[in-house]
Amino acid sequence: MADQTLAQDILDLALAFGALQFGEFTLSSGEQSSYYFDGRLLTLSPAGTNLVAQALLPLVRSAGAEAVGGPTLAADPMVASIAMLSGQDRERPIPAFIVRKDAKAHGMGKQIEGPLLPGVKVAIVDDSCSTGSSMYQAIHAVEAAGHVVVLVAAILDRHQGGSEKLRKEGYTFHTLLEADASGIIRPAGE
Repeated sequence: MADQTLAQDILDLALAFGALQFGEFTLSSGEQSSYYFDGRLLTLSPAGTNLVAQALLPLVRSAGAEAVGGPTLAADPMVASIAMLSGQDRERPIPAFIVRKDAKAHGMGKQIEGPLLPGVKVAIVDDSCSTGSSMYQAIHAVEAAGHVVVLVAAILDRHQGGSEKLRKEGYTFHTLLEADASGIIRPAGE
């Protein structure tokens, strides 16, 4: 469980920055939603990325992850800030990686970018979890490369089936914020 005070601070900042807005929105899945969460507005700000890294780093470490990554583009600032924070205390630096949707068609043809050693335990993070499709894309890529996923985490769980499916399939899933069916968002576990 993430620190409740940090989660509340993240929620307050998301509202202040306009990263969390209420109204009528069409999601990429085509579903309608009474709110929209743009995690990049939060994680590309100095205060937001700092809070998210502070909240997620203890979860990543306690899961035994040796690297942290996620689907590009939403996870990019998250994994960079977690790696940077982990290197500041030198307790156990955790390198970052990103997972492209598809392998590059040029150069080394990589789908996974970053200093990821062979066969390590990894954490997959993303700004939100709806159906889990972008998380699964990253999970499948790292598992196909021989890594073990020990944690899947998000800033916001929309509770649209993704987190339930991940847990049912045996993945450890944590979220900082969660939405209920009526669109009320609160720190997870409150």
